[in-house]
Amino acid sequence: MANELRLVEAIRQALREEMARDESVVVYGEDVGVSGGVFRATQELQDEFPEQVYDAPLAEAAILGMGVGLGATGFTPVPEIQFASFAYQGFHQLVQHASRMRSRTRGTLGVPMTVRMPYGGGIRALELHSESFEAGFAHVPGLKTVVPSNPSDAKGLLTAAIRDPDPVMFLESTSRYRAARESVPEGEHTVPLGEAEVVREGADVTVVAWGAMLHEAMSAVEDAEADAEVVDLRTISPMDSATILESVRKTGRCVVVHEAPRTGGLAAEITARINDDALYHLEAPVERVTGYDVPFPMFAREEAYRPDEERIRRGIERALSA
Repeated sequence: MANELRLVEAIRQALREEMARDESVVVYGEDVGVSGGVFRATQELQDEFPEQVYDAPLAEAAILGMGVGLGATGFTPVPEIQFASFAYQGFHQLVQHASRMRSRTRGTLGVPMTVRMPYGGGIRALELHSESFEAGFAHVPGLKTVVPSNPSDAKGLLTAAIRDPDPVMFLESTSRYRAARESVPEGEHTVPLGEAEVVREGADVTVVAWGAMLHEAMSAVEDAEADAEVVDLRTISPMDSATILESVRKTGRCVVVHEAPRTGGLAAEITARINDDALYHLEAPVERVTGYDVPFPMFAREEAYRPDEERIRRGIERALSA
């Protein structure tokens, strides 16, 4: 059986089912209780689980720090940060405590915390509300970083993240929350962390994307004059290099798409891995289609900043013509 759900509804379903399954799962954050969250991902959950859903003060460092304590003492915290850029205020809790607990205690203690947060542009939000910082989280050993692109994966990956014994950063695209309804399995549904998916098979060029950019990439390849293969990365860290490399060895060309700034972005990391293990299969340099090395602009310039169908199509054409 399956339901037609939007991404935000699939996330709510995963939270509801995991709290019903395990009383140690605790959802908390700014406005997640009475108001149901800034995007209503936790709407009505406090009524159903009054002992497991709490509003938190406007203090991100405290929210994440409390997750370290809860996780280390038998709870399964699922805090919500209202927007990804607000997590910077609690970054030291993630880097210095949550990510290191497993190694610090010689493997005896973990922090089973899943940090949910909206990320990325596309909704004309105010300054500091559209950051795409997944590369920063992926740079921290001990943190897993997940970015679903569709409702079914959102439910399956979030369920897997909550059941993971170590901390997971779960980034939800603001532009995809209510974009479309798609089929989502009812009941038990998990998607393993660390596994990419080939969502479109092709022979001429590989396009790698995740989150909202996966949809821009799919639109671009439909109009491109090439038989493109599209890989949805789904988990940024640990990265499924094997699926990317297998695809690139088949097509010989690759375009990586992300809305984060270009310098130090994950496209550079993916390019390096291809150079390490599939260099002699390449027919052309790896193309990067990314955001720019500037702060995410106010909404008047938002569409010019984010990679769109046209920019991705030109990237594919460059890869094919080299």
